[in-house]
Amino acid sequence: MSRRIRFTLCYDGTDYHGWQLQPGLATIQGTLENVLGEIEGSPVHVLGSGRTDAGVHALAQVAACDLTNPIPCPNLRKAMNRLLPPDIRVLDVQEAPPDFHPRFHAKSKTYEYRIWRGEICPPFERRYVYHFPYPINEQAFLDAAAVYVGEHDFSAFAAADPKDSLGLSKVRRIFSSQAFRHGELLIFRVCGSGFLKHMVRNLVGGLIEIARGNLTRQDLADLLLPGRNSKLGFAAPARGLFLTSVEYNFSPATSACARTVSWPIPQGSSSGEALP
Repeated sequence: MSRRIRFTLCYDGTDYHGWQLQPGLATIQGTLENVLGEIEGSPVHVLGSGRTDAGVHALAQVAACDLTNPIPCPNLRKAMNRLLPPDIRVLDVQEAPPDFHPRFHAKSKTYEYRIWRGEICPPFERRYVYHFPYPINEQAFLDAAAVYVGEHDFSAFAAADPKDSLGLSKVRRIFSSQAFRHGELLIFRVCGSGFLKHMVRNLVGGLIEIARGNLTRQDLADLLLPGRNSKLGFAAPARGLFLTSVEYNFSPATSACARTVSWPIPQGSSSGEALP
């Protein structure tokens, strides 16, 4: 009998061409399917809660697959981590209902983007931050993050996607959007019902453009109006982006969007303050 397995994993996306399986290229999904296929003894298809782009990291990606192997969940976690490369780790494995789908059943996702503001970026942090030491109005960056909250058409913040021909809606709801400083890091955290291709990186790009004086807060708000054909045109690099959580039991009143999900904080950070 087949059983649905749900697992949570974290990964360093630097050396991968994103989540989605691509022939001849190293991807997170492909690596997982190879390992699970070895454990199962036959091909295994892995479902993910979303497709992270090339170079994007995850602290708590959720995935699922069907297995006939009766191996207990704790042993499966150990077996996967023994076979996986060290930049992918399985944190938790559990049985799930047969119809559980990590993407379609997700109620919200939270992403975090990290910008290193110091003049010198420590070499140990360079894979996980966008080094941007140039003079900007940081307060404008912090204040403008709230513009994204609410239900909007995010067409101006989405990269071209093959699915565009299907005419799917690009309206998404953002539950929480905030930015703050932590030592040398300028951090943007956003929680929403779903995200379009390159959307979070473009949201960060919009805040940087405001901080550089190239856009006003009203300009940013205007890009969220329905029917806008213009594109923002600046996506922050993938290396600073983390998928930090996927939630399945969500309500705005009990949202975990603002919880402390910021492990790991780069060791070069000069502040020991707890994150919000």
